[in-house]
Formats: sequence, structure tokens, C-alpha cells
Amino acid sequence: MSDEYVLEIKPSARRHSPRAGEWVHERGPRRVFESKALAREWADERGVWVQDAAPHDASAVDGYLVGGRRAGSVRPGRQTSL
Repeated sequence: MSDEYVLEIKPSARRHSPRAGEWVHERGPRRVFESKALAREWADERGVWVQDAAPHDASAVDGYLVGGRRAGSVRPGRQTSL
């Protein structure tokens, strides 16, 4: 079993973060990280956040990079536990 964390960059993240949009333009809509923690760090640097894929999600990703304001967030882009 792999410890990699596969992240798909959603359109909302591209709208909120030019850096995320550049990544998609240059390398495609997915990025593989060594861990979820590294994915969250990368997201935080771009002012967006990571949403885990639902257990029943049929896609081949572990999570999604999304933009916008998260309910209860101290500031946009900061990760919080549910």
C-alpha cells in the first residue's frame, strides 16, 4: 500500500490561486505528494485547502485542492480539522 497522497486541483482552487492555476497549466490537474501533510502545506502556501475525497468517491484521487471560504475558518486557505 502506498503512502502517497494524490490531489486533484479543482477549478475553484485555480480561480482563487494563480499559483495553483500555473501548476495545472504547466503540469496538469493532479499532483502526487509523499503525504497528506505535504499536500496541506502546499495548499496553505497557495491560499487554498485540501478536501479529502469521500470514501465512496470512484475517482483515483485521495483529495481535492479547492478554493473559497471554508465555514468556520479563521482565514481563507487555512486548514482546520472537522
